[in-house]
Amino acid sequence: MCKCFGMTRTDILIGLVLVVAIIGGIGSVVLLDTTGDKGSGLSDEYKFDISEYEKIDPKLVLYEELGESYVTGLKHARAIAVDDAGVIYVAGDDVISRSNSSAIKLSGMPMCLAVDSEGNIYVGLKGHVEVYDVNGKRLATWGSLGERAVLTSIAVSENSVFVADAGNRIVVHYDLDGNVVGRIGAKDEKRNIPGFVIPSPYFDLAIADDGLLRVVNPGLHKIEAYTFDGDLEFSWGKASPAIDGFCGCCNPINFAILSDGSFVTCEKGLPRVKVYDPYGVFVGVVASVEQLAAGETVRVCDLSEDCQIGGFDVAVAPDGRVFVLDVNKGVVRIFAKKASVEK
Repeated sequence: MCKCFGMTRTDILIGLVLVVAIIGGIGSVVLLDTTGDKGSGLSDEYKFDISEYEKIDPKLVLYEELGESYVTGLKHARAIAVDDAGVIYVAGDDVISRSNSSAIKLSGMPMCLAVDSEGNIYVGLKGHVEVYDVNGKRLATWGSLGERAVLTSIAVSENSVFVADAGNRIVVHYDLDGNVVGRIGAKDEKRNIPGFVIPSPYFDLAIADDGLLRVVNPGLHKIEAYTFDGDLEFSWGKASPAIDGFCGCCNPINFAILSDGSFVTCEKGLPRVKVYDPYGVFVGVVASVEQLAAGETVRVCDLSEDCQIGGFDVAVAPDGRVFVLDVNKGVVRIFAKKASVEK
């Protein structure tokens, strides 16, 4: 399972979203700045009041932060993965930082990663995948997916590797040797596939124990379930700033799957880490807005450039602990279910 995040500012140029609005018969072309540097340009009086959504009922908070964290030392942390032994891997700064060993030097900035049951590490750079063994030796470099490619997530099964390509808005299905087996998620009305709507560089996936691939469709505020052959089986999720929904232009951004099949989701803009059951029913909260925002201005936003706060990544361990990567500080914060909830 992989958890991944981020682009460099240069990479963002290929992630600009072209929106054509037809108003009164006149076409207006607008380029959206997905870096968020420009902001919405609206004065404070036009900003949506989200104060009621920043506060979360304490009864809904099912987890507590442990008095431990993993300081990666990375200036630009991008993605997190946790293996079956609970070892933490964080991608960033042209390396993979590991909690139990020395860092692995890479050929470029990693965008995402996954670790298989044998300890092999699959790393997504901007446009291609590289594979490393447990000792950090590079085993393979797979072919480029093209200039538009921006790899944001990887998931590995017994015989397949799935890669989320936000630049091309598609999931690429590989075999273990790096050969492309197929592509999943292209818009197809006959197969009832809506196509991925990706306004900003967040596009995550994971393989569930039921044998289906789960993929975030952030612009539609859904998590979709696909067969490995690309059939869309079902989806869940709704757009709402309320605690049981996903707010803003494009959420959730990242997720992980617990051993019982439940989902841990991350949102940006109004940063929240939440838990949903295997059927997509809201269960509770891992970390609240107040815990995650740390004094930053939060907002519910309709445009991707105005919704960049809290682009956290998340991974889970077999024992149920939740690992939240603060990409701004390069620190992994660790949460465990409260004792009262366990009972």
